[in-house]
Amino acid sequence: MNILILSAATGGGHLRASRAICSYIEENCPDSRAEVVDALKSISGVLDKTVCNGYHILAMKTPKLFGQLYRATNRKSPLYDLMTRFSNTFSRMLLPAITARRPDAVIATHPFVSEMVSDLKAAGALNVPLITLMTDYGPHRAWIADRVDAYVVADAGMIPQMEAMGVPREKIYPFGIPVENVFFTRADRPALREKLGLARDLPTVLIMAGSFGVTNILGIYRRIVRADLAFQVVVITGRNRKLYAAFRNEVARSPKPTKLVFFTNEVENYMHASDLLITKPGGMTVSEALACSVPLAVFDAIPGQEEENADFLLTHNMAVRLKPGEDCGKTVLSLLEDSRRLDRMRSSCAEFDKSHSSEDILSLTRRLCGEYRAKQ
Repeated sequence: MNILILSAATGGGHLRASRAICSYIEENCPDSRAEVVDALKSISGVLDKTVCNGYHILAMKTPKLFGQLYRATNRKSPLYDLMTRFSNTFSRMLLPAITARRPDAVIATHPFVSEMVSDLKAAGALNVPLITLMTDYGPHRAWIADRVDAYVVADAGMIPQMEAMGVPREKIYPFGIPVENVFFTRADRPALREKLGLARDLPTVLIMAGSFGVTNILGIYRRIVRADLAFQVVVITGRNRKLYAAFRNEVARSPKPTKLVFFTNEVENYMHASDLLITKPGGMTVSEALACSVPLAVFDAIPGQEEENADFLLTHNMAVRLKPGEDCGKTVLSLLEDSRRLDRMRSSCAEFDKSHSSEDILSLTRRLCGEYRAKQ
């Protein structure tokens, strides 16, 4: 079975979900082949830069406008129709990248890509199963397309909303967002801290700035390290050199022991070693944290999908929200001091077990491929 996983780099989550399912197939299915292709890049480098840079500017520089556009395209409206026509325009340009790989099935992890492949199927240019893998905890109409055979969603709570958008119940599978298996591997927390160069027995707060980097995190750090409690902090800035340099100055005079990390391939180890994760609520970061059973404190949620992700976490007792203007130091301190509350939140994260997501997606893909072959 040859599986083509089509994605796009607007944010980091779509590609990370793609790599997770691809890795699972490569490691567990010697009779199958999987490949991740960035659909926008394969169409045009200019298109890719325009869409990705536009997303970045809207989400980070004008979040209120981003939220308005998110809501406007989540209902039948002229703007929604325009978005659909955008996908229609470029779908034919994506076809060569698909036909060159001769896939038995396509998994789409980006809404634009899902719409493009659906268009190609409707035009008779492609006749393979299309599985759409949604990478946030709230549905959006942009993901919905006529020729999608199955939708893999983060949680069963999304099903009624999707049915209200016209998706048949039998097409919706709440398997969860796939993450790499290392996030599900349990570890001895004190021993892992020691391995990472941290104090074995100090409560540990992990701060992640997100794929775009967030300067507001500096203010959060300054406030939490003033809390009157012994704990240690790990800050991962990603590849944001400006933010890393700013934190380096902060850490030098911090009253709390702090390990500053620029970029690392050990995110799962830092999550497993931590008592609390402070981060923006991106869909993949949330999924990886839940796989590690680490409670979250979320901030600066972008209006739209990140707000919905945050609402999901709060509703299920997996997170607290750090609100602008409030003393986030007190919020973090109250959690670290209340071990029972933190344990309950950790249990809530652990109970949300999606460790079989990749396996379930592969089984679904096999079944749909069999059904397509039977019809031919």
